[in-house]
Amino acid sequence: MEKKRWLVVIGALLVQLCLGAIYAWGAFTKALQDPNGAFAFSATQAQAIFSAGLATFAITMILAGRWQDKIGPRKVALIGGITLGLGYILAGTIGGTNFWTLLLLLGVVGGAGIGLGYVCPIAACVKWFPDLKGFVTGLAVAGFGAGAFIFVKLAGDWGGLIATHGVNGTFTIFGIIFAVAVVAGSLLLSNPPQGWKPAGWQPPAAATAAPTAEDFTQSECARTSQFWMLWMAFVFSSGAGLMVIGCLKHFGEQVCGLSASTAASALGLLALFNGLGRIVWGSISQKIGARRAITLMTFLQAIMLIAAHRVSSSEIGLVVAACWIGFNFGGNFALFPLATAESFGTKNLGANYGALFTSYGVGGIAMPILAGRLWDLFGSYFWAFAIAAAICLIAAALAAIVKPPHHVAGGCCRKPALAGQS
Repeated sequence: MEKKRWLVVIGALLVQLCLGAIYAWGAFTKALQDPNGAFAFSATQAQAIFSAGLATFAITMILAGRWQDKIGPRKVALIGGITLGLGYILAGTIGGTNFWTLLLLLGVVGGAGIGLGYVCPIAACVKWFPDLKGFVTGLAVAGFGAGAFIFVKLAGDWGGLIATHGVNGTFTIFGIIFAVAVVAGSLLLSNPPQGWKPAGWQPPAAATAAPTAEDFTQSECARTSQFWMLWMAFVFSSGAGLMVIGCLKHFGEQVCGLSASTAASALGLLALFNGLGRIVWGSISQKIGARRAITLMTFLQAIMLIAAHRVSSSEIGLVVAACWIGFNFGGNFALFPLATAESFGTKNLGANYGALFTSYGVGGIAMPILAGRLWDLFGSYFWAFAIAAAICLIAAALAAIVKPPHHVAGGCCRKPALAGQS
């Protein structure tokens, strides 16, 4: 069993590496927005495809979470890999330069594939690793951030795919990789036997452990105020990071006056630190709890978003800002599933986190499109970064005050105990 649970982690990483390619979208935006190129999209159009993918990803997770809770992670992730690969292959072969066709194939079909696959590795790893829950959740979702780094580099400096094969050819190549790798990774995913626990591990003694969260169904979970507080915090925190991912390369070139190569390298480093942040913040949560970690993470994110325009005028400044923002953004995907488990139990984690993850879709629609629109209107990202900083501070406040709910006889739940009480 010990060997099997680490095979699950390998499968999770393989799946997440490919799903994370959605964050490589910034590698395509220059070619898509080139007024003399084949596409000639506006910034708003380019960001709309990215946002559609994020929104479909989040909406699909509502179904995917409940589905994998019933039939296990393997089949759902496998279907997700096939769907994701098919969307990108079709975009490359028949999508052409039509905005609406690419929106459908990359945003809707590709986003649905990511949504089907994403929750499966997380839910499986949490169940296999009650002893290392924070670290392994962070490690599993780190593949998502690392995948973005790899695919940014394949499209640009390392593989030169866009320069050699064009945008559509790169979509086709990515789609083939996604289909093969996600299907292979999904075959390693499974749930442990009912009641299984690692050899020699015992749950923390009740006298020293935090109170165990009560198990809520998805419908019960969605009727609590705590769910909606976490939901709003995730909207704000994820939306701020997604905005930066969508516009960072363009920001580096057009606002900071840096070379395309430097801006692309900063985007790649953001993706790499996105993966690192998932591991580190997941480990931090084991010491201070997920909700406190979210408070600290979003506060630190707000500081850099406020300072980004000033510090990014040099190459080193842009790199520091990108790494900082990517590191904290990545923490969302380790901390919010753990906060869901802390608040609503692990029995229905796939379904409950799937519902919470709709917030990511809202943030993914609103903030990247807002940034694109503000650029089209003012030729500046200043107000977009200022708004992102403000909402991160609101997210920090929400995470600081939310407490787990409790069931009561004859109803869904009651207000949580005051801090320091159980």
